[in-house]
Amino acid sequence: MLYIVLVLVLAALGLLVTALITASSLWAWVSIGLSVLAGVILVADWLRRRRRSAASAAPVTPAASAVSPPEPAEPAEEEQTTLIPASGDLGDPADTPEPLPADEADASPEAETNGDSEPEVEETPESDIAVLADLEDEVVVVDEHPRYHLRTCVWLGTRDTIPIGVGEARQLGFTPCARCTPNATLAAAHR
Repeated sequence: MLYIVLVLVLAALGLLVTALITASSLWAWVSIGLSVLAGVILVADWLRRRRRSAASAAPVTPAASAVSPPEPAEPAEEEQTTLIPASGDLGDPADTPEPLPADEADASPEAETNGDSEPEVEETPESDIAVLADLEDEVVVVDEHPRYHLRTCVWLGTRDTIPIGVGEARQLGFTPCARCTPNATLAAAHR
């Protein structure tokens, strides 16, 4: 069906060009007729496909059987499955380490080395903010993270970075990383 529509549209286009070149309104009307015919074919094909998919998606109801299934005799006693392990199978509770509270878990050395936690925000004095406003020195950001960093920041590790000017990073709402202190470093370099 789509091939037929394609041929009709191409023919309509050819007739439209012919009508424009020859200034004949007859060819323009034939072009319009072919375009309408192509549209009608597309709508008819869409309706046919819609009905076919609706018919195939309708649930098939099984025929009700005249014979009912046989009733089970007495239920046989089944052996009870043990879901709770016997005492001692879980191990000694004294050997299990206590989980760290949420605050201590974030500050754990493993989180620091893995770089899983977001670095803190660098505190920047007002005098440094005035110096940084006019700078276009390059810092880097990581997609979907709110901090900007120096290229030498240890938190970056192997993450993909995006270079950006420090002024633009501040305008976009990024905040400075407390690990590499980009604001203090850049302000000190430009004084």
